[in-house]
Amino acid sequence: MNRTELTEALARSAGMSRADAALAVEGLFDPRKGVIARALRRRSTVRITGFGTFVPRRREARIGRDPRTGEPIRIPAGTSISFRPGKPLRETLG
Repeated sequence: MNRTELTEALARSAGMSRADAALAVEGLFDPRKGVIARALRRRSTVRITGFGTFVPRRREARIGRDPRTGEPIRIPAGTSISFRPGKPLRETLG
């Protein structure tokens, strides 16, 4: 499901206009201005009860290998995001 399909599904499910649904989806998921992204940039955990938890994780710098040449390369430190589904979502998926 892409953003457009999500917006249309939300509009149908919530009985709202597509424009309002687009604003809601944008407000939550926009990578720059969205509520979830802003919280993760502040290193906050985002818990959506019944759905799951987004957790920012810090990764230390490390040495890896170039798969083509086998040469060691330096991989810089960074932040990644992990998602842990909540129990109701896990049960729904089987």
